[in-house]
Amino acid sequence: MAGASLRIDIRYDNLRIRALLRRLQEAGGDLEDAFAEIGELLLRTHRRRFEEQKDPEGNAWLPLKESTLRRKKKNADKVLIESGNLMETLRYRVGADRLEFGTDRIYGATHQFGDDSRNIPARPFLGISPEDEADIEAIITEHIERAFR
Repeated sequence: MAGASLRIDIRYDNLRIRALLRRLQEAGGDLEDAFAEIGELLLRTHRRRFEEQKDPEGNAWLPLKESTLRRKKKNADKVLIESGNLMETLRYRVGADRLEFGTDRIYGATHQFGDDSRNIPARPFLGISPEDEADIEAIITEHIERAFR
């Protein structure tokens, strides 16, 4: 369906990160610069998860069904990768007070949450791991330190 779109918001709210962002703002730092750096981090970590075939918690995605394996012509051994389109649609957008990250593809939501009516299991690919949290905190802390220089 041309022009079809779907928006699903998955909010990430971490008190430590929120407090660091508040400190950065109070120090006169630029939130947008920090958000852009975090966006690049998220692109790298999410692409790595596609390569490693794992969800944000480090769990392997459920394997493909035999019928799917028979149908796939490219990347038959890879879950969620046939042409690479889903991984390549991951984007981030920075605003004055927010960072949005994800994909605009409807089938991304199907894979993230699953679709019982089509017997497609959830294979979460979007999310923030504990390692991501630590890296995000380090990025914001670095921006706070720069703001005080």
